[in-house]
Amino acid sequence: MEVSNDIVTKKSKRLTSVVWNHFERVRKADGCYAVCVHCNKKLSGSSNSGTTHLRNHLMRCLKRSNFDVSQLVSAKRRKKDSNETLTNINYDEAPRKDEYIKPIMKYEPDQRKDEVISLANSRFDQERSQLDLARMIILHGYPLAMVEHVGFKVFVKNLQPMFEVVPNAVIEITCMEIYGKEKRRAYDLLSKLHGRINLAVEMWSSTENAEYLCLIAHYIDEDWRLQKKILNFVTLDSSHTEDMLSEVIMRCLIEWDIDCKLFALTFDDCSIDDDIVHKIKERISQNRPHSSNGQLFDVCSAAHVLKSIVQDALEALHDVTEKIRGSIRYVKSSQLTQGKFNEIAQQVDINSQKGLVLDCPTRWNSTYFMLETALEYRNAFSALQDLDSEYSSALTETEWDWASSITGYLQLFVEITNVFSGNKCPTANVYFPEICDVHIQLINWCKSPDEFLSSLALKMKSKFEKYWSKCSLALAMAAILDPRFKMKLVEYYYFQIYGSTALERIKEVSDGIKELFNAYAICSTMVDQGSALPGSSLPSASNDSRDKLKGFDKFLHETSQSQNAASDLDKYLEEPIFPRNCEFNILNWWKVHTPRYPILSMMARDVLGTPMSTVVPESPFSTGGRLLDSCQSSLNPDTRQALICARDWLRIESTDELNPSSNHYSLPLYIEAN
Repeated sequence: MEVSNDIVTKKSKRLTSVVWNHFERVRKADGCYAVCVHCNKKLSGSSNSGTTHLRNHLMRCLKRSNFDVSQLVSAKRRKKDSNETLTNINYDEAPRKDEYIKPIMKYEPDQRKDEVISLANSRFDQERSQLDLARMIILHGYPLAMVEHVGFKVFVKNLQPMFEVVPNAVIEITCMEIYGKEKRRAYDLLSKLHGRINLAVEMWSSTENAEYLCLIAHYIDEDWRLQKKILNFVTLDSSHTEDMLSEVIMRCLIEWDIDCKLFALTFDDCSIDDDIVHKIKERISQNRPHSSNGQLFDVCSAAHVLKSIVQDALEALHDVTEKIRGSIRYVKSSQLTQGKFNEIAQQVDINSQKGLVLDCPTRWNSTYFMLETALEYRNAFSALQDLDSEYSSALTETEWDWASSITGYLQLFVEITNVFSGNKCPTANVYFPEICDVHIQLINWCKSPDEFLSSLALKMKSKFEKYWSKCSLALAMAAILDPRFKMKLVEYYYFQIYGSTALERIKEVSDGIKELFNAYAICSTMVDQGSALPGSSLPSASNDSRDKLKGFDKFLHETSQSQNAASDLDKYLEEPIFPRNCEFNILNWWKVHTPRYPILSMMARDVLGTPMSTVVPESPFSTGGRLLDSCQSSLNPDTRQALICARDWLRIESTDELNPSSNHYSLPLYIEAN
């Protein structure tokens, strides 16, 4: 059906087939022709001829070989003087299979929809497009089975007829390949890290009651940016017992070769058996000495202990809360009842603009807001009891008093949880003042003359003190390394908390931070002598059991220190505190002052990078645990781990491309929390 070249004139007509993106329809006296924009061949363009012969020509057009159909625009819309032409994209050379392949194009959210883009030099590549599809599935958490959905196949076929949609099993293999390459990159990055690594241990579950262990590395990089990476998402065997947890964690540490670089271990549950931490310490102690008697090594999540205390309060107020829910349901049961209640509220001078709403029991902050609003209508509910005999959920005055007091407790926890979850760069120094406020309030609540409230406060305080005894030193050290506070903030709070014994407690903190600093100072000496682990902030233990001079480095440091000028720590503590400023960035401060405090800055990098809380930014007020969705829980363990970890790594990479100076703490995980 090919015809010879003749001079022709164009005719404007609406052409709907995607094929016409590659042909110009022209009219001549003897009929219509379709001119290929790639080779200038003329074919029949009559509406009676259809488009099958045009599509067949495209498939064998030598000059068009491997062109990406989906990215070419109609020749009628191309402008030679377009400033938006992408002239630098060239895929004439196929990438080597062992090379890491980046996406073809980056998404530009500000690109105008009416801009015309020409990719005339671009070529279609099945392998690259398949990699892009796999990356998209990983990055956005799409199910692997989407490649078999009819709607997806139709969309892709219309967008790029040359793309061969691969089956579910093939795209899964591609995802695993991407995971393998990204894992090697993450491994290399961690191995070259000069600072130490903190590990957060999070427990997950599924609706099928399966259990999972998520390990997340937290650290401050060479540019003083707070970073985190999911290292493992391990599926625990049904026969798994808690005492086996230490072995699972150690296997992951050894797999990533970071057991010698570990600084702190954060669990999201204070009820984790201390024997688990002790076993891990024993294994790691062969590679490094204990620091500060191990107190910095074992941390519990601040958000978890607050949630546990809140659950105690809500459980104690359960019966009262049910009455308040019943009262709200009754008022909102009909327009007549609602109108009557509004009239009563006006009569008792209630001017609240808030409406009565029921809470969502799985979000404890919603229960707080329900109680807070109900308390504003307390007098209206009391009057309703006298005027409406059908109202059966009335509260006694004592119950209203209990609700008022416990709502005050919840308000403090809501505010602190918002601080934890709203901080985009939650370095360890931000937690100490918030936790101290909780401690002080618990002490005051225990003094309540009401037996119900005082017994509840004692229960909450007992749970809090278990957390405080384990984590207070780590919290205090982080606060001391904030140049706006130093030792002064510790002194301020400890006098309120401990009273007459405050000086002893303050000395414990002072001795603890000096002991930790001395370990770093010894390491600095060993680095100069070439005897410390590469990329480590603390020295390694000698493998030679016959070494009689193991304590010499410590002796040398201690005896030399008295003869030399003041240490980094002494200079830092003696200098005036930095003015408090809401815009203060502690990581930038330490980055600038590293030359002045070379040893202390090494310690600050590790301490400030400790995850003091493992709150989920997407749902900090959830009353339940972390729950894996059914789509992900149905995958085999290796694929599940690959998709979850790779998504985390790819999201960090995408964030770096858009904002190179960003921290990655605020990136949500692959999975949702309920």
